[in-house]
Formats: sequence, C-alpha cells, structure tokens
Amino acid sequence: MEQNHTKRQIKVTRNSLFEQGYLDEQFTQLEDLQDDANPNFVEEIVTSFFSDSTRLIRNVEIALETYPLDFCKLDDYMHQFMGSSSSIGAKKVRNECTQFQECCKARNDDGCIRAFQRVKQEHATLKRKLEAYFQVSL
Repeated sequence: MEQNHTKRQIKVTRNSLFEQGYLDEQFTQLEDLQDDANPNFVEEIVTSFFSDSTRLIRNVEIALETYPLDFCKLDDYMHQFMGSSSSIGAKKVRNECTQFQECCKARNDDGCIRAFQRVKQEHATLKRKLEAYFQVSL
C-alpha cells in the first residue's frame, strides 16, 4: 500500500513539472536512457547541469557588472546556458535565456538585467522542484 502511494506521488510530482511548463520532452528522453546499470543517471545529469549553470550564472553576474556591457560575451554565456538547459529539458529556463539573448541583440542594458533576474528565478525554482522530485523518487 505504501509503495503504491509513493509511486503515485512520484508520478503526480513528475507530471506537474511538465504541466507547469518546467520540463519538456528532452527530460523524458533522459529518463529513457536510465536503466538498472545506471539507476541515478537522470539525477546525475541534472546535478551536473546545476553545477555548470551555477558557474555560468556567476560569469554573467560578473559580466553585467562591467560597463559598458559586452553583449557578445553575455550572449555567448547565455548561449551556453541555454544549451545546457535544453539538454535536460529545462523549458522555462531555456525560454528566459532566449529573452535574455533578445535583449543582448537589442543592446538593451536594462532589458538584460531584468531578463537575467528572470533566468535566475526560473533556475532556482526548477532546482527546488527537481530536488523535491528526486527526494520523493528515492
């Protein structure tokens, strides 16, 4: 009985991440690669993403403190961030990265700063939600 409740809770938590737009089909493809030989594959990939993205966030923060803004450098950082986000299916994060890149193309200082705040917010929210999901699925 307890096991059925846990499985149901895992499924509901996972489905809510998709329904709320936090994840896309790329996350499902990662799950398809997980097997008995590597039962923590998805969690390891996601953990690696958050480690790398934290470094990229710091790089963007430093670049945003340097005036005039180097839009090419900012765009490069965000391109890396967007690629990493796409690789795990982080849909909302990827969408905010796209908005940041649009501000870079427009050479919009204030837009970049606001867009970056949204990137960080979506990143932090996804991290909390995925940590909770992996906690439930253990």
